Amino acid sequence: MASVGKLFTFAQVSQHNHGKDCWLIINAKVYDVTKFLEDHPGGDEVLLSATGKDATDDFEDVGHSNSAIDMMDQYRVGEIDVSTIPKKTKYKLPTQPSYNQDKTSEFIVKILQFLVPLAIVGLAIGIRLYTKSS
Repeated sequence: MASVGKLFTFAQVSQHNHGKDCWLIINAKVYDVTKFLEDHPGGDEVLLSATGKDATDDFEDVGHSNSAIDMMDQYRVGEIDVSTIPKKTKYKLPTQPSYNQDKTSEFIVKILQFLVPLAIVGLAIGIRLYTKSS
C-alpha cells in the first residue's frame, strides 16, 4: 500500500477502476476501497460507478455517518493533485435563435388580420340578403 503522503495524478487514480482494484477521489484524498467493496452497505456497484471522477459530491449527497467517515482513514493511500482533475462542465441551455420576420411577411399578416374578418362579415351579409329575398 502506498504511503499516505503520496501525491497522485487524476490519470493514475483513474486506472484503478474495477472490482479487483478500486480507488476513489473524495475531498482531494485518494482511497483504495478494493477490500471494502463487498462490505459497502450500498453494494459494490455504487463504489465502482464513482471511479474515474471526483466522487466528493456522490459521497456527500448520501449523508454518510460519522463512523463511516472515520473508517475512511484506513483506506487512504494519498492525495490527488487537484490541478489534474478535469473541470466539471456545467450544462448550459442552448440559446434559441430569435425569430425575425421580414417586413414583407409582417405587412401581409396585418392585411390578412383586417381582410379575413371583413370577408366573413361580407359573406354573412350576402347570405342573409340572399335567404331573405327567397
